[in-house]
Amino acid sequence: MSYRCPALASLFLLSLFCMPAHAEREVLRILAWPGYADADLVDAFEQRRGVDVEVTLVGSDEALRSKMAHNQGGDYDLIAANTAEIAYYVSENLLQPIQPARIGNTTRQLWRFRDYRRIPGISHDGQVYAIPYTYSDMGLIYDKQQFSAPPNSITSLWDPRLQGRVLAFNTASHNFSIASQARGRDPFVIASDDFPQITEQLIALRRNVLTFYSQPEEAATLFRDHRVALLYANYGRQQLKQLRDAGADVGYVIPREGALAWLDCWAISRGARNVELAEAWIDYSLEPPASRALTERQGLSNTLQEADDSGQPGRLIWLRPVEDDQRRAALWQRIISGERPPLEERP
Repeated sequence: MSYRCPALASLFLLSLFCMPAHAEREVLRILAWPGYADADLVDAFEQRRGVDVEVTLVGSDEALRSKMAHNQGGDYDLIAANTAEIAYYVSENLLQPIQPARIGNTTRQLWRFRDYRRIPGISHDGQVYAIPYTYSDMGLIYDKQQFSAPPNSITSLWDPRLQGRVLAFNTASHNFSIASQARGRDPFVIASDDFPQITEQLIALRRNVLTFYSQPEEAATLFRDHRVALLYANYGRQQLKQLRDAGADVGYVIPREGALAWLDCWAISRGARNVELAEAWIDYSLEPPASRALTERQGLSNTLQEADDSGQPGRLIWLRPVEDDQRRAALWQRIISGERPPLEERP
């Protein structure tokens, strides 16, 4: 004969009511650029892994730095950044080393993207901190109806005949680089004595443009609605595809001075909660369907297959760390706001 203790039975029933309806799902927190984590690809990854993915999008390197500076990068598990920025984050101890051998699909990548020691910015002290994902040059997009011949120089952005019909990107570092490039100087190392002239040149650019955009979708809308003639394509061929898909009759050129070019990589934050899950996303992004989607939807090159040879790779200038990014950022904020820079920054 058996019996049930009323007290134990009550405790058992109470424990049932207190149990959560379902176990809490793991969350992967991604900080990336538009087009790098599309909703359908995120949904497929969530279903496969039984996790949730939170995606935060940024529109500039400065915005990326600002978000990573908060909580020492602990708000995100995985970030997408160009090689120059990766070098910065490593120097700030915001990233952790990656073991490529744990990410099986890296073996699908073209060899030049697996030769980590030869890619500036991603290897430090014998350790790898980032896995290449996508790349593009930053050329000039022009309205074919407004040019009898394609513009062939970065200086076209300053052409007074195009005043009010030029779009440029709202960023400090790249704008100082192209202004230095337009003067025939090193884009990444500006001598202290050259800053006043280059600052004045960027003030002139501000006066010549319609505006400075932040997101590719914003640029596409402005291009169509304001009969823009010339656009500096910070997002590269992603913007070219976007405009052509919208029916714009546009061309794309790499200026004779060369085009700045970026190689964006996945990197794992020092504060990542689940390194294995971050590695799983990188591996997933390097599967052929996901890589093809990046190219077909965004017009960007992936690291699994050779890009169209029209990119003129011999004329690309890969991004490198600059001489003083804080000085560039402070001056740019004054320029974009319409303030005059300090006297020492003027000729």
